[in-house]
Amino acid sequence: MAKPTKNAALICTILTIIAGISIILGLVYSQPLIPIILLIPTAIYEVYRTEGRSTKAASIGMLGLLIAELFFVFFNIDFDLAEFLGRSTTYIRGYRIPLGNIQVISPSLMAVLSIVLMTNTRGKYTKWLAAIILVTAFAIIYLVDPTGFEDMMKLAIDEGLKRL
Repeated sequence: MAKPTKNAALICTILTIIAGISIILGLVYSQPLIPIILLIPTAIYEVYRTEGRSTKAASIGMLGLLIAELFFVFFNIDFDLAEFLGRSTTYIRGYRIPLGNIQVISPSLMAVLSIVLMTNTRGKYTKWLAAIILVTAFAIIYLVDPTGFEDMMKLAIDEGLKRL
């Protein structure tokens, strides 16, 4: 059964404002923990709003990745997944994801899952929440590793051009 939408627009608007403020504060203070922590309510509401089996799994996965990212950044865990696996990229749901620092991988996967949600869900509020998460995930990547962000943007542009 569809979730009630009576207050959904107001909640999504508030979460959008919070995300915007968190990104600005994160950039001003060069602190990725700000958008990570302030994105948690959005991810929780996304889990609540999703209903299908695959979309529910994607939203729960995003929340799990967000909590993992909080852990990685807070404890400054620096683990190079590319070196460990012996390859620089991997494919997930048709998207090529660059491997490297685990602090960049988590928000990269969140971005992919948010794109999956935007394309696989019919709910406008679920899409709205996924868009908030997508934009904030890119901001987190930039705050954690500006070079990794640049590499990811190049990869995203290349992948996008291939799909045209």
